[in-house]
Amino acid sequence: MDYARRCQACQFHANLIYQPPELLHPTIASWLFDAWGLDVVELVTKSSGGHLYILAATNYFSKWAEAVPLKEVKVYGHTKPLLERVLNE
Repeated sequence: MDYARRCQACQFHANLIYQPPELLHPTIASWLFDAWGLDVVELVTKSSGGHLYILAATNYFSKWAEAVPLKEVKVYGHTKPLLERVLNE
C-alpha cells in the first residue's frame, strides 16, 4: 500500500472516487435588489490601465451582470464603485 501511495504513476492513473452530485438549491430573489452575487476575479496579467482584478456582480432577480475593474482588493470599499455604476445608469 505504501508503494502505491508514493508511486506517481499509480496516483496519476488510479480511478477517481466518484462523488454523486448534491441537489442544487437556487437562490430566489423576490424583487430587484433582493439578492446579488459578488465575485472577485484575478487577471493573469495587468491591464493597460493597471487593473489586476475584476469585481463581477450579478443581480439574481433580473440576471443583470456588471463588472468593475480594480487595481487592488481591499476588505472594505468595493461596493462603492459598483453602486455608483449601477445607480448612475
